[in-house]
Amino acid sequence: MQTHVLDLLSTTVLLLNQDGGIEDCNTAAQDLLGRSKRHIVGQMAISLFENDVDLAQSFHLACTGVLQGRRQGAVLYRPNEHIEVSLTTMSLLQQPWAAIIEIKPIEHRLVVDRTQRLVDEINTQHALLSNLAHEVKNPLGGLRGAAQLLEAELSEARLTEYTQVIISEADRLQALVDRLAVPQTLPREWENLNIHEVCDRVAALIQAEFPVVRLTRDYDASIPEIRGDSQRLVQALLNVARNAAQELTVAPLTATPHIVIRTRVARRVALRDRQHKLAVVVSVIDNGPGVPESLQDRIFHPLVTGREGGTGLGLSISQDLIQQHGGVLEFDSRAQCTEFRMMLPLEPA
Repeated sequence: MQTHVLDLLSTTVLLLNQDGGIEDCNTAAQDLLGRSKRHIVGQMAISLFENDVDLAQSFHLACTGVLQGRRQGAVLYRPNEHIEVSLTTMSLLQQPWAAIIEIKPIEHRLVVDRTQRLVDEINTQHALLSNLAHEVKNPLGGLRGAAQLLEAELSEARLTEYTQVIISEADRLQALVDRLAVPQTLPREWENLNIHEVCDRVAALIQAEFPVVRLTRDYDASIPEIRGDSQRLVQALLNVARNAAQELTVAPLTATPHIVIRTRVARRVALRDRQHKLAVVVSVIDNGPGVPESLQDRIFHPLVTGREGGTGLGLSISQDLIQQHGGVLEFDSRAQCTEFRMMLPLEPA
């Protein structure tokens, strides 16, 4: 086992000697513990955690070569704070080290589990909606065609008002069905692109459509190009930003409606079922009332909306488009500070 390989992992790894002392660690360990490798190596592993007899026993058994693997919860010490973690301890055979400890912050594990569960739920719902859309399109076409034929046979002009209602409603339902299938039917054009060009285009569209909203750009200029479909990313980000602007313009606010489009780089990020060393995070932050608590678990599901007149498709389509890029759309919401984060893997373009 080579320690430089462990640096590719987003989870903390500690390598122990037979006495329970730390002989090596990866980069994630330095980030989690808030210390350099020089200050970690040489310490007793148990000293990093809140006093726990069961944990000490696990470390002892692992270092003496008799523990195949044990997962436990613990409290980890770090500068100025204690954090809850989940750790796995196991013996190493025929290796330079006696045992290995893998540590994951509880919050990180819950986010990964929640994200994967969300992806699975949305994929299932999109499959159902695609089947529904297919079943609805043919009867709608027949309904519209029959209404047109009937209109041509009517002798009284005033009766065409009713056939026009049928035709217009059929068209409206057809448009809704088409929107359900948008993420799958848009042409794909993968290219190297600057994420800030996507952000600027969306910002310009939002400012033109919602002049009352103050919009701020907060970019990390060091972000390199990414690989993606520019049109899909524009549509995904536009849906999120437009949703925020619509909430700001209908809700009574105590401050000027404000949206911030922010870009940052995140390190060692778990996106869906893969670990990525780097990821681009594009955030849309607004000072609106926030997502109602009753909708927060379902906000990305198709046809779910908390706004009168909304279709409930914008965020669902955005989630789908971003997932096609290997990323995910997340959010945190409270009154006067709601942040939607479009997270995309940052691979060499």
